[in-house]
Amino acid sequence: MAELRLRAGKIRNPEVHKIGIIALGSHLENHGPALPIDTDAKIGAHIAFQSSLQTGAKFLGIIFPAYELDTIDHGVHVSLEELKNNVINTLNQAKKFLDIEKVVIVNSHGGNIPLMTELWDIEDKTDMAIVFNNKVISSEGPHGGSGELSMAKVLDIVDETELENQGNVHEYEEVGLYGFKQARCDDPNIEEGARDVEENGVYIDEDYGNKLFNLAINSVIFDVEKLLDF
Repeated sequence: MAELRLRAGKIRNPEVHKIGIIALGSHLENHGPALPIDTDAKIGAHIAFQSSLQTGAKFLGIIFPAYELDTIDHGVHVSLEELKNNVINTLNQAKKFLDIEKVVIVNSHGGNIPLMTELWDIEDKTDMAIVFNNKVISSEGPHGGSGELSMAKVLDIVDETELENQGNVHEYEEVGLYGFKQARCDDPNIEEGARDVEENGVYIDEDYGNKLFNLAINSVIFDVEKLLDF
């Protein structure tokens, strides 16, 4: 077997080869008329990929399925158990073939957050140290709102001719999760986001999109640094 040159190229630390970065988004859900149904997946993959470029950690791609609460019906999702099993299987493949021991999961879909309650089981069944990074979720604002629109502008995946229609929450109830009354009652943050979109509309600001991406990428880089010290 060839001896790998672990210090070759631009890396921060040879130990970073044992760390993987994988995106967890959603490929099949409505985001209003201005954004594609795989917006979350593309945003998460961009953050994960750019973080891997800057650290030397291995880019592991993206998890395919996603979870969502029963009270939010705006796409095609799987059960939390099925998502967990898929994550476990994917990470075990990375461990087997790439010698990965530690992972940062870059989550870019709010519906996946309950997976955090299963993190201990995922770590146990993969024998890996795992960080679940939600920075973009905590920063971007309402679903299909100005934050996602602005990041989509950076990625060139937004249809700006539909911007006016994007703010029509009565027709596109997924924007701001405006039409999901039970979810709004259950979660004050969802309620706040829905009211924000209804009252203030949406906008596109590429500078804002770049700032959101930089914030999320730097957060993942920090997580990689923590894993190097772990």
